[in-house]
Formats: sequence, structure tokens, C-alpha cells
Amino acid sequence: MLRLLHTADVHLGARHADLGDVAAAQRERQFAAFSAGVDLALAEKVDLFLIAGDLFDSNTQPRRSVERVAAELGRLAKGRVRTVIIPGTHDVYDRSSVYRAYDMAALAGTRPADELVTVLTPERPWIHLAAIDAVVHGPVFATKRAPHSPLRDIAAVETPPATWKIGLLHAALAIPGRTDHDEVVITTDEIAASGLDYLALGHWHSAQTAKAGRVTYAYAGAPEPVAVDQDRAGKVLLVTLDGRDSRRSVTVEERTVGKTVFERLELDAAKIESQPALVARLMAMANPDMVLDVRLIGVRRDDLDVDPAEVEASLRGAFLRVRVRDLGRPALSEGLLPPAETISGAFIRNVEGRIADLEASGDDTSVGEAEELRDVLRLGRLLLAGQEVTL
Repeated sequence: MLRLLHTADVHLGARHADLGDVAAAQRERQFAAFSAGVDLALAEKVDLFLIAGDLFDSNTQPRRSVERVAAELGRLAKGRVRTVIIPGTHDVYDRSSVYRAYDMAALAGTRPADELVTVLTPERPWIHLAAIDAVVHGPVFATKRAPHSPLRDIAAVETPPATWKIGLLHAALAIPGRTDHDEVVITTDEIAASGLDYLALGHWHSAQTAKAGRVTYAYAGAPEPVAVDQDRAGKVLLVTLDGRDSRRSVTVEERTVGKTVFERLELDAAKIESQPALVARLMAMANPDMVLDVRLIGVRRDDLDVDPAEVEASLRGAFLRVRVRDLGRPALSEGLLPPAETISGAFIRNVEGRIADLEASGDDTSVGEAEELRDVLRLGRLLLAGQEVTL
């Protein structure tokens, strides 16, 4: 039996320009999630710790940050847990690579002969770990864009005999029309033909597991979200490869190490009394670890005036991040209309007629214009009723 912990896409040192004054806190959360993965590996007494690329967000890292990571790898080494790392597309193994600038094994306090910390490179695309009876294949390139699939020749690579063959790649699964421009792309047919027992993948930030032929493959996802819309991030994978009784099985178990939680909330605009009432309702959900995505939907009353930016500002500090989108639609007129010869009656009939024609056409441009006219209708009715309107 072989047990391993699979992680990827930690993106240490990410700038998080979209998070403003909480960017530094999010960088600390990412490191804490990585450290929690190390804690889990030691607690579970795994044999192997795999990092499938993009451990760092870029190759421009201060020495103190690299040493901080190396100290975590040193903890694994002291526990006799072997670590194998591959560069990704953010920390690509080019001339400026962080892995060329720093000797991770030495910084972790290990010797190359110990094989406790290994970075695979184009010159060293695999390693035979005799102590755990496994070969780890991690073909990478010295350029961000791969010249060919990293799985192209993997089945033909001659290595010493071992019970387990493990792949370690930073790549996207081929999806026509979606991954055509990705730097490194592989196919499920290539996975099935690879001869691997398990393929540990990085690049996609959401955890997921599948099989291609007899090969189990999985994305660990980011252990802490790098962007606020990654609701399947926050995990590492505990993998058990069992070869007892001549039968081979691979079991993948997700474990949560990240703190960020996500909540998507759809609110009926017709039931919202006012902007202060909306803020109070959302404030009751306050959680500094939550990314809250609020959408106002349905038909809203004429007198409801909500400024999403103001709502977000009112909730700042109560959540890790909050986004409010007003997707509500202004109502059409109900009941009897004013006489056609009045200004109100002529205005309402004219605008609602134009809305009906645009919505009937069904094309995206017309629908967009109809939405704008619904707002014109709402504001016009308020003005004609003598109410003040803030634009």
C-alpha cells in the first residue's frame, strides 16, 4: 500500500489586486492552507507529498518567502515524508525560475542523496523512489507553452521496476473550444494509454476526480482560493494505492484545508423594503471567512432604490468579500392607465409599446434595449408622480 497527499496551485505570493486592503490577509490564508496540508500529511503518515505545479504565483519571490516554504518541506522531511514538486505555468522552469535560483532540497535541510525533496525538471523528468517502491513521472518544459503533450512518450520511458507508477502534471484536459489556447493540454485518451496508476494534476483550481481507462486522475484544486469565484477550491487529496491480493485499487479522498466558504444568495427584489433593510439582512450573515455573492432578481418596485456599490461598502469588513448585483427588472404598469391624452398616459403607452416590440424580437441587443427602457419607464412614472429621483 502507498499513501500520498496531492496538492497544487497554492499560488504563494499572489498579488490579489482585486481584494484591495485584504490582499495581504489572503496571502497569509494561502500559506496557512499549504501548512495545513503539511500537517495533514504528517498526521496521516503518508509516504509521498506531491505538488503539481504553481506552488508559487510567479518566479519573482523574495528569499524569505522561499525559505518559509522550504521550512514546511523540512517538516515533511523530518517526518520521513518524501516530497516531489514540478514547476507549473506561473512558476515555469524558464531562465528566471525560482527553482533555478534556489535549491529547495538544501533550504529544506536535506541532501540530494536522501531524495526527501525533489524538484523535477526537463533534465530530470522522473524519479525512482526505491524506499516506497514508486516511480514518479513529472515531464515539464523550459517554456510556458508546451511544444507537445507531456504524456506523449511517458509510457515508453524506461525506469527501474516499481510497484507504483505515478504521474505529476500541470495541464488542462482538452475541451474543444475551451482549452484550445491553454499552454499545456492533455487528452483522456493519452491518460488511458499512459500506463500510470495515478495521475496527480494541477492547473484547474477545483477539486475533481475521474478515470480514463484504468488510470485514476484528479485535480487537487487550490488549497485556498486564488480568486473569489472558486467554490471547489480549499482542498487537498489523500490518495491510497492498494495492491494487496494481486488486485490494484486507487482511492481518492478530499480533505478541506482552506478556510474560505462561499455563499450565493438570490433575493426577490419585490420583497426588499429598502437599501438599509437589505444591508441589515446581509449583515446578519457576517462571516470574515465568507465570500458572499448576492443577486437581486425578479421584478422590483418603482420606489426601491438600491446602489450595489453602497451596499458593498456598508458590508466591508463583515465578509472576506461581498459582491452585490442588481438583476431586478422594473415592473410594467398595472391596472388602469391614465387617459391617452394626458402626459402620463401617452408616456406609459409609448414606452411600454416599445418594450413589447423589443422583447418580442428576442435578439440580445433588443432585449438589452428593452431592459434599459424598463428603467426609463420606472423613473418616468416616479417623476410624473412628483417624486424626487436620484440618478
